[in-house]
Amino acid sequence: MNDQNHVPILIVEGITDKKHIKKILDNHNQVEILCTHGTLGVERMEEMILDYNLDDRIVYILVDEDDSGHKLRKQLTHELPHAEHIYVDKAYREVATTPEPELARALLSQHFHVKPIYLI
Repeated sequence: MNDQNHVPILIVEGITDKKHIKKILDNHNQVEILCTHGTLGVERMEEMILDYNLDDRIVYILVDEDDSGHKLRKQLTHELPHAEHIYVDKAYREVATTPEPELARALLSQHFHVKPIYLI
């Protein structure tokens, strides 16, 4: 097993989600953030699983609380039953529009290190 397999994967929907999360995480986190850009076809899903060795890595899923996010979460749960789930409050619907302190608490709940400035 190479060292990369020890780095957890956080799966999000889009690049805006990824940027929002990276702003909140502190530099002690070793995590690779993957964007799905929406729901995945079977072929693209298989590619992602193989390319990133997802069956043998710690995987977290953080997607929007809307219809497309629910569909993607269901698909990812089916393909990656070992994945841990992180949720944003339904009131915010999208990861990218979730206030930083709220998103920081959600990430902290799964033991990610967040910048203290967001824990107010």
